[in-house]
Amino acid sequence: MCGADTSYLTNGYLDTVVDWIPGMKGIRLWDLPTFVRTTDPDDVLFNFTMDAVERAYTASAMIFHTFDALESELLNALSSMFPRIYAIGPLSLLLNKLVKEDSPLKSIDCNLWMEDTECFRWLDSKEPKSVLYVNFGSIAILTREELIEFAMGLANSKQPFLWIIRPDLVKGDSSVLPREFIEETEGRSMYADWCPQEAVLNHLSIGGFLTHCGWNSIIESVSSGVPMICWPYFGDQRTNCTYACSKWEIGLELSGAVKRKEVEKLVRELMEGDKGKQMKERIVEWKTLAQEATDANGSSSINFDKLLNELLT
Repeated sequence: MCGADTSYLTNGYLDTVVDWIPGMKGIRLWDLPTFVRTTDPDDVLFNFTMDAVERAYTASAMIFHTFDALESELLNALSSMFPRIYAIGPLSLLLNKLVKEDSPLKSIDCNLWMEDTECFRWLDSKEPKSVLYVNFGSIAILTREELIEFAMGLANSKQPFLWIIRPDLVKGDSSVLPREFIEETEGRSMYADWCPQEAVLNHLSIGGFLTHCGWNSIIESVSSGVPMICWPYFGDQRTNCTYACSKWEIGLELSGAVKRKEVEKLVRELMEGDKGKQMKERIVEWKTLAQEATDANGSSSINFDKLLNELLT
């Protein structure tokens, strides 16, 4: 896994079950965020996290971008420790129901990169659920070798795909793809620097998502009913991957060093295999629960109303 602290993977140490974390039954040390299991006491992210945890006890309320049905055990555990917990996600679904189409609020966006919308013409030409969407987020960095292995795995899978390749995606090198890859995927590939991800995931042609497992990507995938191939990069992405693949059963994990044969295998399984079909059925169930949570009498809508009352009184 790119970016992970894998130097102490010996003797099964990271397979140790951490049985004392409320709401996270059966979680392993390996499943925890990378900055939590660091061995460096001066690690910046570790100390930032510790400071945030200490400050949490002074907070009047906590807002979480999730919904009750998805993480009920964790939310219940947190509710026993803190007085006011508000799970108000998925925000995209909630906002779509709260903000009218003609409202100026509809024009507000928060993307870090300029969006390319040309990909929608290409998506419109593809069959329903036939395209794999590939995006490693705004921070993850690939090595040149990882880029090539992902590329050739996608090529060998024979599946159509939309790949978001940021200008800074590859470490210390340009994101130049091999000639044989370009030739092999001609007609079934589309590339963009960035895109409106929520709209892409909701497009009828999208059948799967190869992701770095950032939380926004996970929750948007759930909201859109799109199953995933999970390749966590660092931080909480490792934990998100474990929950998506093992607990919610909506993802296939790509672990260890990136190899084209494994990429090909997982892409085929996601898009055409029996496991992929089961995951598609399962994530549709989660999508329904997400929609119910953001309905007028749903848990996230109720929590949002409570939050507003808390702020206004």
